[in-house]
Order: sequence, then C-alpha cells, then structure tokens
Amino acid sequence: MPEGRQFYLTTPIFYVNDVPHIGHAYTEVAADVMARWHRQAGDDTWLLTGTDEHGQKILRTATANGATPKEWTDRLVETAWKPLLETIDIANDDFIRTTDERHERRVKLFIEKLHEAGHIYEAEFEGLYCVGCEEFKPQSEIVDGTGQYEGQKVCAIHGRPLELMQEKNYFFRMSAFQQQLLDLYKERPDFVQPESARNEVVAFVSQGLNDLSISRSSFDWGIPIPWDSSHVLYVWVDALLNYATAIGYGEDDAEFARRWPARHIVGKDILRFHAVIWPAMLLAAGLPVPAGVFGHGWLLVGGEKMSKSKLTGIAPNEITDTFGSDAFRYYFMRAISFGQDGSFSWEDLAARYQAELANGFGNLASRVIAMVHRYFDGVVPQPVADEAAELAIQTTVAASALEADAAIERFAIHDALAAVWKIVDALNGYITEQEPWSLAKDAAQRDRLSTVLYTAAEGLRALAVLLSPVLTKATPKLWAALGATESLGELSAQPLRVAGAWGQLKPGTVVGELEPLFPRIEAV
Repeated sequence: MPEGRQFYLTTPIFYVNDVPHIGHAYTEVAADVMARWHRQAGDDTWLLTGTDEHGQKILRTATANGATPKEWTDRLVETAWKPLLETIDIANDDFIRTTDERHERRVKLFIEKLHEAGHIYEAEFEGLYCVGCEEFKPQSEIVDGTGQYEGQKVCAIHGRPLELMQEKNYFFRMSAFQQQLLDLYKERPDFVQPESARNEVVAFVSQGLNDLSISRSSFDWGIPIPWDSSHVLYVWVDALLNYATAIGYGEDDAEFARRWPARHIVGKDILRFHAVIWPAMLLAAGLPVPAGVFGHGWLLVGGEKMSKSKLTGIAPNEITDTFGSDAFRYYFMRAISFGQDGSFSWEDLAARYQAELANGFGNLASRVIAMVHRYFDGVVPQPVADEAAELAIQTTVAASALEADAAIERFAIHDALAAVWKIVDALNGYITEQEPWSLAKDAAQRDRLSTVLYTAAEGLRALAVLLSPVLTKATPKLWAALGATESLGELSAQPLRVAGAWGQLKPGTVVGELEPLFPRIEAV
C-alpha cells in the first residue's frame, strides 16, 4: 500500500453478556497490530472497536442478574471490556457502544433511508431462533439434539435448543441483492479472506438468499423502528451499522468520506453477517461496500473452541499478569497462522517466551548494548569496512522489512513476524560467528570490532521499529537504550516502510542502560 493511503480497520463489537476471554483479546490484538503498522507507515489510519449491547440475550442476562439492561451493560463495559484494552495495550482511535446516542440517532437515519427506498416491508414470520447467536437459523445450522436435548432442534454452533418464534416483523429485501453479491465476490476475489472463508460465503449465497427479518416486537431492549415504535431493530442490523455510525454516517459527511470504506476483522463464526448481510445493506443504501472482510479462525483449548458457556474461557490477565502484555501479543500473533484455527497451551506460551523473546530477542539486545558500553564507553562506533558478513546482515534486514510489510498487506501477521524474526536469528548468528569479545582482546582488530558492533546496534535499530507494532513495551525501552530518540526522534515517528534502509543509527550516539526486556519466569 502506498504511503499516506486511507486505512480504516474495525474489530467486531463484542457482545457484553459476560466478561471477555482471550478469544476476544486475540481479535483485538490482531487489529491493533495491523493498525499500528499502517499508522506508523504514514497511512491515514483509524481503528474502531466497541460493544454490542442490545438484544434478547442481554435482556435475559441482565434480568437474571437483577439489573436493567443498561445497568448491566454499563457495569460490564466499565469493569471488563474497556479495561481489556489496557491489559493488552490496544491503541484504538474510537470505542463505540450501540447504546451511544450518536449510534442510535444515525442508525435510525440509515433504516429510514432503506424504508423510504422500498427495501423494507412488513410480513408474518415463523422460524427457529437461537438466542445465543441472536439469529433465525438457516436449515444448514439446525441439527437434532442429543442427550438432554434429544427430540429437540438445536443450534449447530451453540448446541442448545432453538426457540420457535412467531411474529409480525419488518423485513429487508435481501434476496434482491443475491446476484450483486455474487458479482462482487467474483470481481473482487479478495473481498472475503482467507480463501476458505470466501468459498464458504459464495456457496451460501449461491444456494439462494431469503429476505431478512430486521425487527422484533416480543421485547423492547433495542433501537425503536422509527416509523413503528412497537418494534425494535434486529440486533445484528443494529450492530453492523456501528462501522458506519462511528465515523459520522448521516451527520458528518466529511468524516465519513475520509474514513469509509472499512476493512473488517471478524471471527469466522460471524463471517456471514459481515460478508453477506452487511454489504447487501450498504448496496441498498447506495453506499460503497467494505474494502474487505477477513474471517480469522478460532482459538482452541483442549481441541474445543473457547467458550464461556463451556467454561473453557481464559481471562487475558491470567496470561499478562505472569508474562506481560508484550508476550501475550507476540505469542498469539506468531504461534497461530492468522485466518486458521489455532490451539493455545500454557506450555507452548512458556517455551516461546523463553526461547524466542527472552533468549532470542531480549538477550540479543542486552548483549549488544552491554558490549557497546564495555568496549566503546557507551558510544556507538563508526563502522570501518563492511565485509561479506555485514553485507549479508544488511541484505537480510532490507529483505525482511519488505517481506513483513507485504505480509501485513495480506493480513498474514504471522508471516510478518516470521520475516522480522529472520533478523533476530541472523544477528544472533552473526555475533556468535564474529566473536566481538575475542576481537576486543586484539588492538589490531579495533576497526573490525567497530564494524561488528555498529552492525549489531543498527540491526537492533531496525528491529525496534519493525517490532514496535507488536512489542509495544519492550521496543521503546530498546529505542531509549540505543540513544536513538536524541538523533532520530521518537520511535512512534519512525517511518516503518523504510525501517530496512541501512545506516540510520548515527555513529557517536550515546547508548543508555537496558533492563532485561523479558525477565526470567521461574515457574508457570
């Protein structure tokens, strides 16, 4: 992506019927890493996250806990969902709640526009509804119950009985947009990613689209339909519109034009809402469809999808309290191929922390800074004559930086980290081979020692920049220890797409002290 382009990225807005687990945090971190990368590359970046607070499930949960829905959602947002962003160091630009007045006001403008254009009609409806999904289930996701639910129809996702709903509802003429959607998927094969997700969406739409029930009249916790206050808007239509309402839809045309269209990162279980219903709504409103929808995989624990109802949810602070937010961010972005399912285990986390962060990156930084202090009185030396070993490092740094940026462009965060880690491994191998501690014993090798330690320090400079979107705590410490702030400016101001250009750290720069970036953890 050329520098300075628009980049509006969203997470799903999360349903606040309970507290967040690491599956939610995984999505947040992925979006944050992408946004930080683009922001530091000079793109006009905006990261949106937030909470989904209407619907029957919230109403029932609040009632069961002796609270009104608003009391319940206020409590959960302030005590659990906003603190999550601090726990894992998310630099979002906005946080939207579907109970925000700005959201409700702008949603009504959108729905009225569709109504006036003839895209909405009233009809009787009967269907099997999953309160967990907040969705009338398609036949493909209705299965026969077993065990305690034998003889009942259950949701294929939640495994719980479906409820037969019979209401007079308002409907969105979604079926009218079937061919336009199929044309969209064909003309823009990268609209839905990864390819497995795209194939699933194309197959679903090809089977034929039904019109969508977009209102409920059996409860009142939601946004009232503007022309009929006895109905509230279907929670998914309400929720999807946050991506438009947060950037001023209907009220701030300049901001909306600047930001839209968005790129959406979602879990694969809500892919269909974002890749079918949402673009159909936008087409009906005469608005551009999203720039793309990326459906990532599930986090698995013990082979099962993480779930609050099955008690397999792990709170993010259970990890960060021991390993820190950097390790949390690094582990989930490196250990799991973004877009695929991935298994979490404490053993793998601990092993990667020790081998890759503490011994690989952290120890490299400590050794180089310590040797600059020991052999050059804390001043970055002037390189004298590059040999093949130095040229190889320079080539690795340049190639890895380009490879990482290209990987971020295709949402392959794991590949981006793997590319940057080639620099970590190359520098560790370089120091082992060059043996600066041996060179320091021979005065005749002073020029060679200068070249080796400059190369190592400049390599760390590149690593600090390239890893800053992921390791948000460690890299500023390294940047300060390299003395780079005085000569190059703040780490956040370093243009990321030229991080691989060699020779940016100035000889003569005074280095500081560096505390261990990833302290030893005795037991997990």
